[in-house]
Amino acid sequence: MRGCSSVDERREEREVGGAGGWTRWIVTGPPVAFLLAFFLVPALIVVAASFREPGEFGGLVPLAAGFANALSLEAYRFLLGDLVYAEIFAISFLVALATTVICIAAAYPLAWLIARSPRRRRDLLVLLVILPFASNFLVRIYAWIMLLGPANLLYTPFAVIVGMVYVHLPFMVLPLYTNLEKHDPALLEAAQDLGANAWTRFWRVTFPLSLPGIYSGSALVFIPVLGMFAVPELLGGTGDILIGNLIKEQFLDNRDWPLGSALSIGLTIAVLAFAALAAAGARRGLKGTEAVS
Repeated sequence: MRGCSSVDERREEREVGGAGGWTRWIVTGPPVAFLLAFFLVPALIVVAASFREPGEFGGLVPLAAGFANALSLEAYRFLLGDLVYAEIFAISFLVALATTVICIAAAYPLAWLIARSPRRRRDLLVLLVILPFASNFLVRIYAWIMLLGPANLLYTPFAVIVGMVYVHLPFMVLPLYTNLEKHDPALLEAAQDLGANAWTRFWRVTFPLSLPGIYSGSALVFIPVLGMFAVPELLGGTGDILIGNLIKEQFLDNRDWPLGSALSIGLTIAVLAFAALAAAGARRGLKGTEAVS
């Protein structure tokens, strides 16, 4: 009887394991297929295009001409041999960094205010933060053109920064609000009982606990700003060319697809490096949060 029961148990485990395996594939299969089809495959196409020769009338040289004529490292040699592209990358990083810092400075008080508001008002305040998403992106940017034009601030670096901050500010407010809402008020009360004033309580308790939210919001702001081309083109004019504008020009205007692909790969590497730094910072922030709590 004991042997029969053990055999039945093993049979049931195999049946459950098989059912669980099929269920797991059914659940995870479509998302994995979607990512492969719309993210990995396009990325591989861009990588392959960066090692191709540009066609006589734009695009790429057909592979029918032979691999020896179709493949080339000329795009990378041209990219690494001209300091103009390094300068554009540096300017794009500075604009993204400035936008991120301004968003942190503007979003932190707002997120703190929402997190400390009565619960019945929080939903309304969060709705007001995300309300601009209800209108079209270009409509909002053209509204800034109408505001900055009469003040003679249009087509300036100031206009570009203002537009970037306006577009990406909600992406900083929401992670900070989510983080600040979870803070335990007892920690601040304990710090106050120990003699800490409001400024000390903020820097020694609130700010360290909010670092994961800052890192998350910084990644959500810095990475899209780095590749943004619509705002610099509409508010900055031709004098403010960032890496996103340069990539767009190579693909659509110059039709130099290999160079545009090489620039896209360089931007992707930079984004991945920043994402890795943000993830490492978030992990350190979590360790600091555990130490404070």
